Amino acid sequence: MSIRRRGSFFRSFKSVELECDDFMMDRGATAAAQNKWVFEIAWEVANKVGGIYTVIKSKAPVSVEELGEQYCLLGPYNEACVRTEVELLEPHSYIYRQTIQAMRDAGLKVYFGRWLIDGYPKVILFDIGSAAWKLDEFKHELWEKANIEDKPLVITHFHEWLAGVGLIFLRTRKTDVSTIFTTHATLLGRYLCAGDADFYNNLDKFALDKEAGDRQIYHRYCMERAAVACAHVFTTVSEITGVESQHLLQRKPDVILPNGLNVVKFSAIHEFQNLHAIYKEKIHDFVRGHFYGHYDFDLDKTLYFFIAGRYEFKNKGADIFIESLARLNYFLKASGSDMTVVAFLIFPARTNNFNVESLRGQAIAKQLKDTVQQTQNQIGKRIFEICLRGKLPQGDDILLQEDIVKLKRCIYSAQILTKRNSLPPICTHNVADDLNDQVLSSLRRCKLFNDKHDRVKIVFHPEFLNSTNPLFGLDYEEFVRGCHLGVFPSYYEPWGYTPGVYIFVL
Repeated sequence: MSIRRRGSFFRSFKSVELECDDFMMDRGATAAAQNKWVFEIAWEVANKVGGIYTVIKSKAPVSVEELGEQYCLLGPYNEACVRTEVELLEPHSYIYRQTIQAMRDAGLKVYFGRWLIDGYPKVILFDIGSAAWKLDEFKHELWEKANIEDKPLVITHFHEWLAGVGLIFLRTRKTDVSTIFTTHATLLGRYLCAGDADFYNNLDKFALDKEAGDRQIYHRYCMERAAVACAHVFTTVSEITGVESQHLLQRKPDVILPNGLNVVKFSAIHEFQNLHAIYKEKIHDFVRGHFYGHYDFDLDKTLYFFIAGRYEFKNKGADIFIESLARLNYFLKASGSDMTVVAFLIFPARTNNFNVESLRGQAIAKQLKDTVQQTQNQIGKRIFEICLRGKLPQGDDILLQEDIVKLKRCIYSAQILTKRNSLPPICTHNVADDLNDQVLSSLRRCKLFNDKHDRVKIVFHPEFLNSTNPLFGLDYEEFVRGCHLGVFPSYYEPWGYTPGVYIFVL
C-alpha cells in the first residue's frame, strides 16, 4: 500500500494507520531500497528545554537502527547547545546538499551535522533568526495554499506547536507526505494550571478562545489547534492528556503513545549500587566546596533530595516541595536529629552567570583536596621505601615538617579566602531579577537560608545539568543516580519524563 494520498486531501486515520504500519513493517528491504524517509521535527532536537529533549534523544538510536540514513531530525540552531552536542559536517548525500544549498542561497542559515548521542543521527538545524525577513511571507502562505509534487514515500512526525507550523505548511501546500502530530502537553492547559485554575474539574467549561486571549497566547493556541486538526494522525502521551486534548484542542487522540524508556540500561541492580556510590561521591565534592567555611555536618549522615524540570513554579510542584522542606527542617531541628538533608532545585531560569561565592568555594575545596592527595602520595612512597629496608615507619618518618607546613599554608589561605559573615549561598548563579524570582521568594518566605542550625540545606541551580558544568561536572542522569530521593509533586504533569527516568534509575 502506498503512503501517498488517495484522492481526498484529508484521509481517514485508519487509512494512514495501515499505511504507516506497511511503512514500518516491511522488513524485507531497507528503507533506502524502498526510497522511504522519516523526518522528525521538534524544538528540542539538540536543544534541551524540557522533557521532550529526552524523549527524542532516547528514541533516536532505535530509529537509526530501523531506518538508517533515511532518518533525519530537524530542529532549531542553538549555538550554546550545538557547541557541545553536535558535530557540524557538510552533507555527503546529493539530496541533502542540494536542498541545504538552495536554502542558503535564499539567505537562510542552515546547518547539517550529527547529534553526538547514541545512534549518531543526522540533524538539520535552522537558524530561525535568519528567516525573520520572510515571516510575513510565511504568514501569508498559511492562508494561500500551494501545490508541490513529491514522489518519495515520507512520514513526518511533529512534536508540539513550535514545530506544528511546518505540519500546517505541508498540508496547505498539499505536499505528498503523511503527517503525525504529538502533543506532550497542551499549551493552554499549561497556562491554565500555572494560573491557579481548578483545571481538571473544569475541562469542559473553559471558554477556550477567551482563556487563550486573556493569557496572550491566542495565536500560539490557534497554531496548536490547527496542527492538531490538520494532522493525519494525532497522538499524545497519556490518557489524561488525551482527555485534556479532546476538550482544549477539540480532537480526540487517535493513539495514546506513552513515552518509552530504555529499561535495558537500568536492568542490573548491582550496577545501580556501584554507580550510586560513584556519583554520590561527586555530589559530596560539590557539597564540600559549596558549604566550605560552614561545613558542620557529616556526609555519612546526609541525604540528597532533588526536584527538576521546566521552570513552572506551581505546575511542577516547586511550591509544595519548598513548603515541605521548611516543615522537614522544623521537625529535624525540634527532634534534635543529627541527619542533614541537602535539597537541590534544578530549574532553568534567566541568570547573569555563576555566583562568585559558589565558584570560589569549589576552587578552594579542590585546591585543598589536591594538596592532601599529593601529600598522601608522598607519605605512601616513604612508607614503602622504609618497609623495603625492613623497618617499621615511625611518625616522624611518615609526616615530615615540610608536609605540615604545606598543609597549614593551604588551610590558612583557604580560611582567609572564605572569611565572611554571610551564609552559604542558596543559589549557584546570579539570577536575573532575583527579588521577584518565585523559587528564591519562596525560600525567603520559608526562611531556608542555609543557617548553621538548619538541618535542611538548599541548593538552587537555575540551569540544566551537563558534564561540562564547572560546579558538578555531572550529566542529569548521573546526578540522579547519586541522589537518594527525587520529589515530583506536579499539579500539571502530562506524562513526566523527569520523574519517569528517576523511578527507573532507582
